[in-house]
Parts: sequence; structure tokens; C-alpha cells
Amino acid sequence: MKYKYRLIVLAMVGVISLACSLPSPIGGSTPQGQAVAELGQFPPANIKSDEGGPVLITGELNYTYPFFTAGVAQPIVILEDQAGFVDRDRKFVIPAESQTLGQITSDFYLSPFTYSITLPIEPAGSLRDVDQDEEKDTGVMVFAVAYWTNTWGDPFLERRDQGGGGWSTAYASTRVSDNRGSYREIYGGKLVVYAPDANQGFPSAFGDDGMLFTDDDLLVQLPQGWTVVDLDTDPFTFDRSREPEIDLIEPESIALDDFSRLSYAEAFDAMLEKFRNEYAFTEYKNIDWNAKSAEFRPRFEEAESARDNQAYALALRDFVWSIPDTHVGMDFSLLYSMYATETAGGLGMAIRELDDGRVIVVYVLEDGPADRAGIAFGAEITEYNGTPIGEAISTVVPWASPFSNDESKRLQQLRYLLRSPVGTEVPIVYQNPGDSPQSARLTSVPENLSFNASSLSANVTGIELPVEYTILDSGYGYAGIYSFFDNEVLTIQLWERMIRTMNESGVPGLILDLRQNGGGSGWLANQMAAYFFDEELELGKTGRYDDSTGQFEFDPSDNAHFIPPRGDLRYHGDVVVLVGPACASACEFFAYNMTIEDRARIVGQYTTAGAGGSVEDFLMPESISIRMTIGRAVDVDGNIHIEGTGVAPTIRVPVTEANILAEYRDGADAILEAAIEALGG
Repeated sequence: MKYKYRLIVLAMVGVISLACSLPSPIGGSTPQGQAVAELGQFPPANIKSDEGGPVLITGELNYTYPFFTAGVAQPIVILEDQAGFVDRDRKFVIPAESQTLGQITSDFYLSPFTYSITLPIEPAGSLRDVDQDEEKDTGVMVFAVAYWTNTWGDPFLERRDQGGGGWSTAYASTRVSDNRGSYREIYGGKLVVYAPDANQGFPSAFGDDGMLFTDDDLLVQLPQGWTVVDLDTDPFTFDRSREPEIDLIEPESIALDDFSRLSYAEAFDAMLEKFRNEYAFTEYKNIDWNAKSAEFRPRFEEAESARDNQAYALALRDFVWSIPDTHVGMDFSLLYSMYATETAGGLGMAIRELDDGRVIVVYVLEDGPADRAGIAFGAEITEYNGTPIGEAISTVVPWASPFSNDESKRLQQLRYLLRSPVGTEVPIVYQNPGDSPQSARLTSVPENLSFNASSLSANVTGIELPVEYTILDSGYGYAGIYSFFDNEVLTIQLWERMIRTMNESGVPGLILDLRQNGGGSGWLANQMAAYFFDEELELGKTGRYDDSTGQFEFDPSDNAHFIPPRGDLRYHGDVVVLVGPACASACEFFAYNMTIEDRARIVGQYTTAGAGGSVEDFLMPESISIRMTIGRAVDVDGNIHIEGTGVAPTIRVPVTEANILAEYRDGADAILEAAIEALGG
């Protein structure tokens, strides 16, 4: 029973409480605390391995989630105050003083990694009376052991590090439900409990309702000090050993699904069932999974019978390409030689399509096939391989497939139209500037320069910092945001330094360039946008498949929202955001967030990629990794707002001959120029 979703696990840093060994038990097999508790209101807890209580907790975390380490710079393990769960308060923020920091004791980047936590003699957690009687008691402190990462720099987990508040739903010592009827309820695992005296009651079982800390709990009396409570036994087991081991749990809903040991046909069936249930936009995109089964399963069966892994990989590729979603993809390792062969040949030119429908040459390789045929920079191509150029473009199926919106698809079709196996001959009709139409037959040669020139990422080197900034000659600020998937601590440090620089310099307007940002952490993108707002605005939510109901579910308490930073880190000047088709996923959510309350104007020639959901990877035979969209993102009104449409410019820069030729000939940037003009010139 699992509610499929993927967390980008957020993290926190704990304040280390004073820790040392607890005193040994005094004589015999019964500790002092239990002797007192026997006189109390509830029967004493049945203690296992009584050695005076835990002093040191150790354990390991075995993770399979492919994105577990992505962007993580400061991974930590802490005692996580569970007062939020006890109160069922999803906005509870773990106080800094209650955070006891552990140590990761092996290589975090190799699963499993190990950890240890030395327990403080007197913790500073939140006391909660959990015995369900009518008397007000001192209560106990309830903790889980939990993995987090610290992003926002303070030496403890602040609210943003905690995802806004609540309690861990993954990678903790507790098991947390994601079924609708018991959403976020703890149903197993282990808790670490501290009783300040021997007069405190605690549940010994879940009771008839299957929930913890409710009226039907069966109660026992805890001894003073630390006790580990095992919730997976009935009744619960109470462990007072000095050095208990507690492993952290990767939920089934987050663990990597692995179909790699199945036959090709069996793996296809498992994959199709996964898409049928969990794919986020089946109805929105009118996808008929039964029709896809009829179309593709015979190819998997044939590949299996022939033991042909190439045929299998091609069938898998074509299935993936049939789903119009930029987020859907696969590992092409088995097909790389085919890709290399089919795209090795170029004609020594690159083309772009203008708003008026004309297709012009924007790059000519010196002494390449186009150059030798007399095709000049700026020439118009009217026919390709005997077909009108517009129709020829429409027939191309790019290796960059699939796509969520048609603009992105068309740009890639333009690129891949001119790629072919080396030696392919193509007739072309073209017209150089000022000349009459001419014909030529071009033969492709092994060259990649023209292909690179038409790349949507042609202007990046790959070694950019996640945030780079400057103050332009115009006096306006400029910041290129290249990723939400880089080192998160570095990203925030650069981001806050940029904001401080702009504020201290009195910069009246700021240009945020997202044109080369492929996405990453949605939470990080949301909270970086919050630096331009003063209020905690709601942003929308994400629904995921719940197999307990068989539907996509949206929990009302899961709304994403801004958590603005302290006042001196907020920027209040005018803002313009630059977008393009390479801005995808989390990048698009940042851009969308900046349109809230008209905070920023969006400038570009094209919409963003239209990749509006969260993703999950799983494994198929031949160790091929498949990615699919499993989170359905909607706005505050419940409307799908990014997927398929993207974020459109509010100031659309025309794709004209003058703009495009100036870009490729002179390095001009019409989009940046339009942004500066929008800020006042």
C-alpha cells in the first residue's frame, strides 16, 4: 500500500547537546526507575536489556533512491523532536535547542552509510503529556532518529531546512503511512523517548484505531531516562540497553523499483502497469495505455524470443518517445552507437525558423558542404530533400524526444533535420540574400560544429557556478541562475551574496536569466523565489498516486508556500526574468512563482519546456534506467499550470531575421536588450 512520490530530502543541522554516559544501574536486574514506576498509575513497562538506558545510538541508512545525494553538501543525522506528530501539527518547527546532532561515520555517498548519536544526559526537547488521562503531567520527550541536510547555513535546522515543518516521512527510524485514511501517521519503526521522572505514562500498543497517542492507547509507566520503543512489536518493546542499534528506513514508496531481473515482456508489463497507475498526466494528455500495450508489447516479445537486446532497447525507446512529456526519458547507453551513426553526418550549416515561417541559415561551417555549395549566412532554405522545408521539419523525430510542448519540439526538429549518417546526399533549394533561388545537392560529412551551434545550450560551458552575477553598465543587476540541482549550500550562499550586493549597491532593477537552467529541486527553487516577497504566499500543490484509493490524491496540508528570508535579504526592486525552451522543471516553477502578484515580467522568444511535475526513476532489463513523471503539479486553484504549456513570456521578443542574424553573427542578445528596456532602458 503505497502513495508513490519522490522527496528531495531536505535537511537540517542540529545543536549538539552536552552528552556523556548515563550512570550504570544500581544493583540487581531491576533499575531504580522501574521500582518507583511499579507504584505509579500505570503498570510498569516491560523492559528489555535493562542497562540503565541508552547512551550511544548507532545504525545505518541503506538508500536506493537515485537522487538521494543530489545537491547535498551537509548531510546530518539528528534526534528529531516528534512533538509535531504528537500534536498532529504539520507546521511544527523543530526547536534549535532540541536538535541533537549525530555523526555520519562512513562515506555518505556509498550506500549504506553509518551514523552515531551520543545522547545528552538532559535533553531539551518538547515535553508532551501522552498518557491520555485527564491530569496534566510533566510528560515525556519523544524523538525519532532522522536524516536531513542543512542548506540555509545556520548551525541548526531552520524552518526552510525542515520543509516548512512537521515530522519526517522518510529516512527516519519511524515508518510513516502515505495512505489516504492514515496519511502521515506513524505505524512502525522505533522512537527514542526521554522521561524526566518515573511517573510518566506511554503507549504500549496502537489500540484499535491503529494510531499512536490517541484515546484508546494501552499505557505503561516508563522509567526515568532514555528508552528505545520498538513499534513493530505487539505490545511495544521497551529497550534500555546502553548502545542500541537503530537503522533508518527508506520507505517502499521512495525505494527504487527494479524490474531488471524480469524478462523483456514481463518487464514491459510491469512498466506499463506502473505508467498506467502512477503517470501524472494520463487524462490530461489523453493517453490510452491499452493501445500502447497492443502497439509495443509484441516488439518486446519478439526481442525476447530473438534474445536481441538492441531490438529491446529500440522498443523501449519508441515507447518512451510516444509519451509527450519532456520529463519522460531513458538511458540510451545500449543505443549510443546507433545515435552516433544517425547523427554523425552534418551539412556544415545550422538553421532557425522565423515568426513569419521562413527558415534561414544562421551558421555556415567554413569549407563544409553548405559553404562549398555556395550557401551563404542568412540564406533562406525553401526545400529539403524534395519537400517544402516546413513539412520536412515536421517529419523529424529528434533523439532529444519526447517533448511536453510543440515549441521545444520544433526547435529540436530544426536541429536534427540536418543530421544523417555520413555520406547521405540531400537535395536542397535555397536563396542567398539578394539572389534568386538555387538548387544544390549536399553530402553529409563527419562534423559536429554546426550541430553544436544550434544547441539550446550553445552559450554555456558546463562549468558555470549555480548562480553568477554582475552589475551591468546600465546600472541594473544581472544574475544567471544555471541550476537548482547543484550543491545546495553553495547555491544559497551565492544567492544571498547576490541579493546583498544588489541591495547594498542600490540596484534599482534586477534581471534573472533562467534560459540555461534545466531544473532540480523544486523546494529550493520555491524558496529562492521567496527572496522577492514579504508574505508567505501559497504556490500550489502536487498530487501523487495512492494505491489505497486508486486515485491521484492532493492533501490540503501539502501546499507549497514561500518562506521569505529575514528582511535584509529581500530584494524589492523591479525584476525581469528571462526564459527559453531550455528552462525546464524546477526552473519553470521559479519563473511561474515570479509571476505571482505580477512580481516580475517574463521576457523571451519562446515558452519554457512545459515540464510540470516531479519524477521517479526505475530500472529495466539490461540496466536501463527509465524516468517518468509521478507528481501532478497544480496551482492554488487546482489547475495544471506548467505541464504542456510552460511559462510564456509576458514580453515576447520577436524571432525576426534581424534579431536572429545579429545573434549568430555579432553575439547580440535581443532578449537581454528587451529586458533592459523593460526596466527603463
